[in-house]
Amino acid sequence: MAAATGETRGASSPPVPQAVRAVVRERYGPLAEVLHLTSLPVPVPGSDEVLLRVRAVGINPADVFLATGRPAMMRATMGLRRPKHVGCGQDVAGVVEAAGSAVSHLRPGDEVFGEIGIARGAGTLAELVAVPASVLAQKPAGLTFVEAAALPMAGLTALRALRVAEVGAGTRLLVNGASGGIGHMVVQLAKGLGAEVTGVCSARNAEMVRSLGATRVIDYASEDFTRSGEYDVILDNVLNRRLRDVRRVLAPQGVLLLNSGNGGRVLGPLPRMACGYLASMVSRQTIRVFSTTSATREFVELADLVDAGELRVVVADTYPLERAAEAFTRVATGHVAGKVVVTL
Repeated sequence: MAAATGETRGASSPPVPQAVRAVVRERYGPLAEVLHLTSLPVPVPGSDEVLLRVRAVGINPADVFLATGRPAMMRATMGLRRPKHVGCGQDVAGVVEAAGSAVSHLRPGDEVFGEIGIARGAGTLAELVAVPASVLAQKPAGLTFVEAAALPMAGLTALRALRVAEVGAGTRLLVNGASGGIGHMVVQLAKGLGAEVTGVCSARNAEMVRSLGATRVIDYASEDFTRSGEYDVILDNVLNRRLRDVRRVLAPQGVLLLNSGNGGRVLGPLPRMACGYLASMVSRQTIRVFSTTSATREFVELADLVDAGELRVVVADTYPLERAAEAFTRVATGHVAGKVVVTL
């Protein structure tokens, strides 16, 4: 695996080529078969976009779902028989090459990070990409490009989860999947808010989760977290326990947040979400699914948390662009402590 390399701020950029290397998928299927490296024309940014020289791309479970086309329900909007857009990747960190006429907060040479979102079409796994300026912010000074690329989607989801559940001082919070990309950030941010955090993860990642702020760590291989305890808020990033069992350890007026694409091959998590919605109608417990949208202001907030020392990004592995399929496969295992990043 390629190690993350240091970056020199202010270094001159290489000339813009006629074509760029990019990882694409033109059909759905097994990761090793559908993801491949190709050449694409250099994108032309619109008036509200920047041309970004990509330095690193964080890989998320959502990227795996989009590449494989499973759960199949996703194809209703992403393309029934084959993807409407061939690009891969959403998180990104890089250097602005050029800015559109309507862009005011970014200029060439700026080091930035952000997330383009699954509905925008063009992927970030390319040497140069055109990205809306509205989903980019200045890279935290204390982070490398690799670390910054691991931050956007996971960090934004962590922030939104804690706000939706109104986590604060004294909140008893359980995070299922506490060592994952989102989980390890939730643990830190919740601890900073004064919550009492219990993390569920493997034994090999227990010490990492404790070091990030968890008061208690449960090894899922030796203890079922649904058997004992009571929590005001549960963030379930895994969905590996029955809904009724998870609700058993949720406080009578507690909040359960469902945050995973796992489930059946066709409907994915939809049946569980529907059951949760119905349960909320006849119970004082609140069961919610939440979504996030990328915006500069929230990435600025994440950058401020990093610069203040309140949020640390854990990178498990890095891969070069040529081995992007391996990076996706690593994420697909569901057993990553932190984030996986592709470097360019």
